[in-house]
Amino acid sequence: MRSRFEEHYVKSGRGGRKLDEVRDKYQKACRKLHLTHNEYVLLLCEAAEFEKDFRTVLLPGLLEYQQSVQEGFVVAWRQLLQDLAQHSDFTSEKYKDIHKRIDSSLDSIKHTEEYNDFTEKYKTNPTEAVKFSFDESLTEENAGKLLPNQLTVDNLTVEWLRTKLSDLETNIKDIQEKKSTFPPLSQEILHNGKSSTNDISASKSSLGDASKKEFNELKCQERKMLRQTELIKSALNELGCEEVPSGCDLSIDNQPFINNSNEQGDGPEPSLIKRALGHQKIVNLLKKPFRRKSEPSSPVAPPRTKGRRESTPHSDGSDPVALSSNKTLMDEEWFHGVLPREEVVRLLTQDGDFLVRETTRNDECQTVLSVCWGGHKHFIVQTTAEGLYRFEGPAFPSIRELILYQFNSGLAVTGRSGAILHKPIPRERWELNNDDVILLDKIGRGNFGDVYKAQLKSSNQDVAVKTCRVTLPEDHKKKFLQEGRILKQYDHPNIVKLIGICVQKQPIMIVMELVPGGSLLTYLRKNSAILTESQLMNMCLDASAGMRYLESKNCIHRDLAARNCLVGYANIVKISDFGMSREEEEYIVSDGMKQIPIKWTAPEALNFGKYTSLCDVWSYGILCWEIFSRGSTPYSGLSNSKAREKIDSGYRMPAPENIPDEMYRLMLRCWEYQPENRPNFEQIFTVVDTLCQAYKVSFL
Repeated sequence: MRSRFEEHYVKSGRGGRKLDEVRDKYQKACRKLHLTHNEYVLLLCEAAEFEKDFRTVLLPGLLEYQQSVQEGFVVAWRQLLQDLAQHSDFTSEKYKDIHKRIDSSLDSIKHTEEYNDFTEKYKTNPTEAVKFSFDESLTEENAGKLLPNQLTVDNLTVEWLRTKLSDLETNIKDIQEKKSTFPPLSQEILHNGKSSTNDISASKSSLGDASKKEFNELKCQERKMLRQTELIKSALNELGCEEVPSGCDLSIDNQPFINNSNEQGDGPEPSLIKRALGHQKIVNLLKKPFRRKSEPSSPVAPPRTKGRRESTPHSDGSDPVALSSNKTLMDEEWFHGVLPREEVVRLLTQDGDFLVRETTRNDECQTVLSVCWGGHKHFIVQTTAEGLYRFEGPAFPSIRELILYQFNSGLAVTGRSGAILHKPIPRERWELNNDDVILLDKIGRGNFGDVYKAQLKSSNQDVAVKTCRVTLPEDHKKKFLQEGRILKQYDHPNIVKLIGICVQKQPIMIVMELVPGGSLLTYLRKNSAILTESQLMNMCLDASAGMRYLESKNCIHRDLAARNCLVGYANIVKISDFGMSREEEEYIVSDGMKQIPIKWTAPEALNFGKYTSLCDVWSYGILCWEIFSRGSTPYSGLSNSKAREKIDSGYRMPAPENIPDEMYRLMLRCWEYQPENRPNFEQIFTVVDTLCQAYKVSFL
């Protein structure tokens, strides 16, 4: 159904009855899938808890019951012999002697001690716990929304989860009431295993074996249900228990607005007058700007919260939180569009920091207030039946007015969270508005969407824009923006320059400098006949300069290749495509080796998933081979697996034609099997720069 929806979306755009029908079917299929997923997770939890109780409570209880039966037999025989002794003929001395011996034997019988070692002697060795594991293959094709062994909380499942939680809590309460009906002595026996008295019949009078079994079963049922409630509550509390998906709006009672249609007869009730005063306070609040002024606040405004921090002006000198009557939500500097949550968490650093963003769940756009308050909490703006917006307090005609009210009033967003808005966080300078970018010609296609030549409205500057498909799941969009997060802090002539990221609305876009020569690989193949050795050497020098800069920033590129380099004016080479990059000294792959460029990747990364800057050195050697072979394919004629096998056995590619001997020796050093034997990029740059200078001298 997702594929059908994407197909119709691409064909028909955003509108059309057919698209609505397909979307409706897709959402229904999603709901069914998510509910089945959650039932599966809960059943696994229940099975694990039952299996543990079966081993630790029910089976030992069965052995205890067997012991109790045996002890009962002893008591019965003892009573029988006592009766026999009492009613036998004592006229004979012989019988008297026998009965004395019987009495002596009876006195020596200690039924509570007969089976002291019974359990230890006859119990089996503890069985190994049966492990109930989530079949992760079930979630491999679900576009990342469903996670193994985790409940899914969204607008498709939240009501089901809450109903399930309510049912479980009711059942737990019933079980606890049943347990409370057992006599105190009985419960002491159950918890301690045996009564302290020697008279077992006394304990049986308060609790029979059947009752003990019933009590244990109730305990096991209670534990299973408690474990499931913990699982559900943890899922619902994942976002601070505040980000409630749409479809579960809070009840709209006690609205602070007065109904204009007064009934005839009595005057307005006191409660209505109180609501009217409350409404007037709200109106007065909305007339105030976000930035506080020095004069005292209006007497009708709610008291300010102590410790309120002033908002920080925007980098261009403007006030990010000034209120003007003609502003919309998108005009506000504290509205960050579809900025991913990871970026939001990075921006909100102190309690009271907040911003507003949008998120999409199952093709439904929702507005979220994100606040730093004892951690990061995310509150989805609720929509009332009348089309107003609210959290727990009063409702407003627009989201902007709602946020202004929360900020000016100093009231908690929700009573449970206690989160108070202190400081709005404005957009960073690199967060551009989508409308400021004019897409022109499509010039390529990437892993996440199309690449366009575009123009900035403000400066008419030509730029390159990478777009992210709207229908991609959230985790793919996060990976898409990773390149922008890395590039925004780099400034080097041999690194492609980031201009900005457009996250105000869909589609998300990364705006970069336009490098006119395009891909280095394509450039090499198109101009193979006219490129000189000196030009090829300078390309290797540019690449080494860019990689030396990245090495100094502890950035591992992980995908260095001719296809991921661009050619600018005067044949300058720029490193590009940072989608796989990591800003770490060492990076260990934990999500498998999918989409890894095998023929460009160092052996330790392929074999152990361990990446360092020295892995990029190996890739640099392959890049130089591509440059001097003018765009040929490495290990031509070999499959990925065969190439890996030959590399591990010591094979290295032969030198391309007309390559300087010193340059090929440098390549071989880059391809040393042990990473510690390879040069770093500082050393590589020095060698290549020396070779380039020698070429210039020989040319002169």
